[in-house]
Amino acid sequence: MARDYYDILGLSKSASDSEIKSSYRKLAMKYHPDRNPGDKKAEDKFKEVSEAYEVLKDPQKKAAYNQYGHAAFSQGAGAGASGGFSGFGSGGFSDIFFSNSSASFANLCDSASAAAVSAAACALIASSFAFFSARSALR
Repeated sequence: MARDYYDILGLSKSASDSEIKSSYRKLAMKYHPDRNPGDKKAEDKFKEVSEAYEVLKDPQKKAAYNQYGHAAFSQGAGAGASGGFSGFGSGGFSDIFFSNSSASFANLCDSASAAAVSAAACALIASSFAFFSARSALR
């Protein structure tokens, strides 16, 4: 099981951006491979600290992590490492945009299979849905 990013950096969940950056810099210097040549444990710790910082320094990634934990970045959970969305059923995006019902959009953002879809992604989908709905109404 992956360790909590805040614990890795020795911080509380209420840590400020400057506290996150300061803690990362101290730990990165301590465990940097150039300062610990040949030390596999230090190298692994450096990678772990860097991964934690990469998530917590970005406001959107941090919000997703705070809400969903490591699941926000796993494959198959929203826009994961596979590069796409999963869990949308066999109809794909055509069901979302070209359906006569807004229920498909509501199900997308509320479903357990799309739990890692961030609020920003849902907002983007909502605006796209509104665009396509308005567009199809003009036809």
